[in-house]
Amino acid sequence: MLTRQNRGLVWGVASALFLMLLCGVLSVRATPTKAASQQDNTGGKLLTVYDRGEKNSFLTNAPTIEAALDEAGIELDSRDTVEPSRTEELVAPEYKVNIYRARPVVVIDGGVRQKIMTPYQTAERIAHDANITLYPEDSVTLSRSDDFITDGAGLQLTIHRSVAFTFDLYGRKTTVRTQARTVGEMLKEKSIVLRERDRVSPSTDTFMTAGMEVRVWREGRQTLSIDQPIGFATEYIYDADRPLGYRAVQTKGTEGVRTITYEIEIKEGEEVSRVEIAQIVAKQPKKQTVAIGIQGIENGISRNRGALFHTDSKGVVHRETYYDLDMGVVMQSCGQGGYYTVRFDGVKIDAEGYVIIAANYARYPKCSIVETSVGPGRVYDTGGFVARHPDGFDIATDWTNNNGR
Repeated sequence: MLTRQNRGLVWGVASALFLMLLCGVLSVRATPTKAASQQDNTGGKLLTVYDRGEKNSFLTNAPTIEAALDEAGIELDSRDTVEPSRTEELVAPEYKVNIYRARPVVVIDGGVRQKIMTPYQTAERIAHDANITLYPEDSVTLSRSDDFITDGAGLQLTIHRSVAFTFDLYGRKTTVRTQARTVGEMLKEKSIVLRERDRVSPSTDTFMTAGMEVRVWREGRQTLSIDQPIGFATEYIYDADRPLGYRAVQTKGTEGVRTITYEIEIKEGEEVSRVEIAQIVAKQPKKQTVAIGIQGIENGISRNRGALFHTDSKGVVHRETYYDLDMGVVMQSCGQGGYYTVRFDGVKIDAEGYVIIAANYARYPKCSIVETSVGPGRVYDTGGFVARHPDGFDIATDWTNNNGR
């Protein structure tokens, strides 16, 4: 039987145990908030951020890179640059994000000296941030500043301007730039060779100055100058984070201009001969970049699969096979001029990055765009297989011969 003293002891112990248990419950109830937060990000996108020499990785379900960085408490200045861009949608399971912090750079352009804040490391991008136009003939020097107290910056961009002048080349006037010191050096720089009856004014030992006019002409026979466009090259970037069918121009290309000069001979009012005597690039072309999605391409047809059934976005089932032949003849159509190449995975593509396929012309006209298991294709060919498989596609590859053709 418990005495009053023993009862007091028991109640004391019980009270102490109750308080300990209560603290434990409160502690347990307090910790799930963080655990739940971590649990919310389970299955999210993994971001690895490189910032000021430090590496930080975390999971996020944010829709964009900017939102993810804000969620992680990483502050950005409006002049900082993030690659991929801040507005990039998070569609891939993993991203590597680089933050380039803006810092002061002194830009010296002739007699003009200015200090800007920029995150960029290349002369072209720094000049763009400073609202300065650089020409292909200009030269630049990027160096450490020797006067940190005055400049307040550790980087200095010095621009050495080319000389702009009017060039009358066999009757065609254009504005041209050069780094050459004399007229003779300029002609050599532009790959212009003076023939026996050619004349130049001013003389070849004259120093080049801004705004001057240099004239080259030919005594006797007539000359004719014609401008021709220079096509831009296209670079295709295959993005494993974008679905098949995704295609977007990232950087738009622009055509260049080439001026070609001919010597022409005319008899009785009719041109009887034309010989090219000079050409000069008046404007350089700018390359175009196109992103093409290849997410899920590993599930498409491959050299290890003799045939594959692929269902397109309209619900049509296509029996896909592959073949390996020289495509030079069939690629004369659809404006390709016989050109084609082999993609990284051995699939043959045209000049625009479309997969080359054979199909039933009655259902899929020549040059039409179709869906395949290895990306958008263009119809260039047909074959006997269409009798049994009218919706079938035969995909051109280099999987048999492995000869790059």
